[in-house]
Amino acid sequence: MIVVKPTLDIILNPLESLGRFSRLLFHAFGAVSELSIYRKNLWEQMVKIGVDSLPIVTMAAGFSGAVTTVQTAYQLVTPLIPRSIIGAIVVPSMILELGAVVTGFILAGRVGARIAAELGTMRVTEQIDALESMGLNSIGYLIVPRVLAGIVMFPVLYVAACFVGIGGGMLIGDLGGFVPAEEFMKGAREFFQPFDPIFGVIKSLVFGFLITSISCFKGYYTQGGAEGVGRSTTQAAVASCVFLLLADLVLAATLL
Repeated sequence: MIVVKPTLDIILNPLESLGRFSRLLFHAFGAVSELSIYRKNLWEQMVKIGVDSLPIVTMAAGFSGAVTTVQTAYQLVTPLIPRSIIGAIVVPSMILELGAVVTGFILAGRVGARIAAELGTMRVTEQIDALESMGLNSIGYLIVPRVLAGIVMFPVLYVAACFVGIGGGMLIGDLGGFVPAEEFMKGAREFFQPFDPIFGVIKSLVFGFLITSISCFKGYYTQGGAEGVGRSTTQAAVASCVFLLLADLVLAATLL
């Protein structure tokens, strides 16, 4: 027998999740004043989110810049178009879009899934209940350091991704004979807009907040044992990617 889910539940369930998410953030912001107690936890999360993610982020950014250069050269190199246009396209692409989005997708899969799995495991094994029974603020101890670490470290990873991506694009352009490094940088300077890196940093701050807060929410409210942990981990990664793309569109439409 096929059971059709009531339309009312389809409407109310997302609203319920939004309400629980908002309440979690409200309590998290209220616990910021207790951050001095959890300094060690904050530092550990900054290392896990930022330093440990740096190799994979820079590798992905380097390949993204190189591929963008090759594809741009394939489409635009003609006698009528100067080769410096390659740099004028690759550099803004990395600064405005690829640097933040590629980093965001990697962190959603690597950091977001890890956060959801950690908190989900602590929830189903009643470790969070044990923290609260000892008088600790579980939100202040578990969630605030992770969210703040994401907000702080994501812009650092974004800047590193941009430098490596632009360097990879310039290197492959020079070695592959598509465009000399001097012409690549000449095109980049001619079309550089001072607001571009500011926009990229703003985007990285928003992405860092979204990925860590969504992952903390999914993990903190995990139910259903080991299966629930797996479900929360998957939902955290998928939801982070979806809201990252939505935020990318909103920020581009409002700030550019």
